[in-house]
Amino acid sequence: MKTFKMLSFDLVTEDGMQNVPLVDGIVINQENSHQSWILELFIEQKYHSTFSDLLDKNAVFDVRAVISFPENEPAPFHVAVYAVQEIGDHLSVLLKGTLKAKRSKYAEQLLAELLSEGVSVEDLLNRFARDMKIRPKLKND
Repeated sequence: MKTFKMLSFDLVTEDGMQNVPLVDGIVINQENSHQSWILELFIEQKYHSTFSDLLDKNAVFDVRAVISFPENEPAPFHVAVYAVQEIGDHLSVLLKGTLKAKRSKYAEQLLAELLSEGVSVEDLLNRFARDMKIRPKLKND
């Protein structure tokens, strides 16, 4: 097994991405024949109903997590909630799933999208740098 620090976490929704700010988080590659991954989120209590509802529905859904370094491309996972546990004033959410095979080339897709929008040369570097940090959902993603 390999363990990684999770730096950011987003739920993929029909409307785009819903960022869930982390107090802390880890990602574990179980390195088994099922290619299973475990994601543990340590988050604020206000997300209790969101993850409890997903657990109750046995929902399988997509998420994205930035792992190890802030400049890393978000890793796409297909997961289900395994457990939701209150710990003091916070919440531990355990997700289990698989890494989606296709990792987007976010930088290349962002650049293509900015160019297709006709962003001026003057604005291109600023928009590109800003969007690489905040990583908005792309049209083709």
